[in-house]
Amino acid sequence: MKSVFFDVDTQMDFLYPAGALYVPGAESIVEKVASLNNYAGANGIPLISDMDAHTENDPEFREWPSHCVAGTFGQRKPESTLLAKRIVKSSKAPLLGWPEGIQQILLEKQALDAFSNPQLPSFLESIGADRFVIYGVVTEICVKCAAWGLLRTGKRVEMVTDSVRHLDADAARSVMREFEEAGGALVTASQICGTP
Repeated sequence: MKSVFFDVDTQMDFLYPAGALYVPGAESIVEKVASLNNYAGANGIPLISDMDAHTENDPEFREWPSHCVAGTFGQRKPESTLLAKRIVKSSKAPLLGWPEGIQQILLEKQALDAFSNPQLPSFLESIGADRFVIYGVVTEICVKCAAWGLLRTGKRVEMVTDSVRHLDADAARSVMREFEEAGGALVTASQICGTP
């Protein structure tokens, strides 16, 4: 079974208290996200790490405070979550198969939903994955959008429950329930990585 890991929005502005749009408690998942990403790298599993890359006057800032402006510290991902062989793909760059020798694609986006990039479904199909493993922030917003997009592929999708973080606990529980009802599976990082 060919897997692809999908790491959603694990960026400084969301993960840490000094961030522009801090998700309370998100720093607690960084170690698990790093473990999952490094597990992917060590086992030849393609890793897609989507990331906000906003302009200073991004339309999204009418709804949310300014965050993850391209080139700022807040837009970056923690070093522990980055693999050695990685590339950044602009939302406007063509997605044509998995690049030779690359472990991690940092996929920029300007909307909540990674699937706002119209190339993403055909790109995922070109990789030939049978299974997607998803984690990151925020459970009931961007993780939900990505999870539903992955479920639409018809492949197995697993959400790593101890490697996601929410703003609203009730909304997150609803998302997980709906995700399971839609055919998704809830797992833990230790189940994925085979560690105690």
